[in-house]
Amino acid sequence: MDLRAILAGLAFAFMWSSAFTSARMIVADAPPLTALAVRFFISGLIGVGVALALGQSFRLNRAQWRTIVIFGLSQNALYLGLNFVAMQWVEASLAAIIASSMPLMVAFFGWVVFGDKVRPLGLAGLVAGVVGVGLIMGARLNGGVDLVGVVLCLVAALALTAATLSVRGAASGGNVMMIVGLQMFVGAAALGIAALILEDFTVNWTPRLIGAFAYTTLVPGVLATWVWFWLVGRIGAVKAATFHFLNPFFGVAVASVMLNEAVRPMDLIGVAIIAGGILAVQISRQVRQG
Repeated sequence: MDLRAILAGLAFAFMWSSAFTSARMIVADAPPLTALAVRFFISGLIGVGVALALGQSFRLNRAQWRTIVIFGLSQNALYLGLNFVAMQWVEASLAAIIASSMPLMVAFFGWVVFGDKVRPLGLAGLVAGVVGVGLIMGARLNGGVDLVGVVLCLVAALALTAATLSVRGAASGGNVMMIVGLQMFVGAAALGIAALILEDFTVNWTPRLIGAFAYTTLVPGVLATWVWFWLVGRIGAVKAATFHFLNPFFGVAVASVMLNEAVRPMDLIGVAIIAGGILAVQISRQVRQG
């Protein structure tokens, strides 16, 4: 793994984790589904525009169109949509921690459903991840965390897990930026319909809302997605996924700095255990493939 890939992985982990804090800011002043639909529409325009400027085309292969539809619905509409709704009641740090368990879910369901072989190190990582999440959730539940919000976050992580397991070779065949842009449009369409049915368009326009919306649209929305596809294409999905072990740390740190969310001792212990579990699972997968 070269220096460019390492820097890209660190940047992706930070951008991905910071999205929960900016989302928490947005839903404080705007309806979540409407805000997310607009964000995806703008991100889609930017993504497709950049793709066309780079000479990419709409000529995609069958696997790429499948990736666009599955990730557009599962990642953008379900995963992010449910997280945005949940963060009306759940702290950004907790949402980030739950979402960070997604690599553990992928490894577990890959083992149970698809029969993927899991080495002892991977099994230890899965157990550690469960223990870490259990410690944090136990402390938060005792503190009166909103159960509906937690369930929405868990369902969101499961939706992204299903999408990840069902799509292979997402970055193959070129036109990466075009894929990024088009899947944004799929998410915008699905969330736009849901917003029209479920929400009232009432927005409290504040500088914080505008700044958070712009950041979420450009950085986690477009840049982080492009960096992820680039990273997967450069070093492979298994090695790229190793950087997910940083997500719990970055998620808690950014929420603490930007939102003044309390960091409890049990949070730190649980985050460290989850990060270790994710790293163990990913190292185990690298050893297996090697």
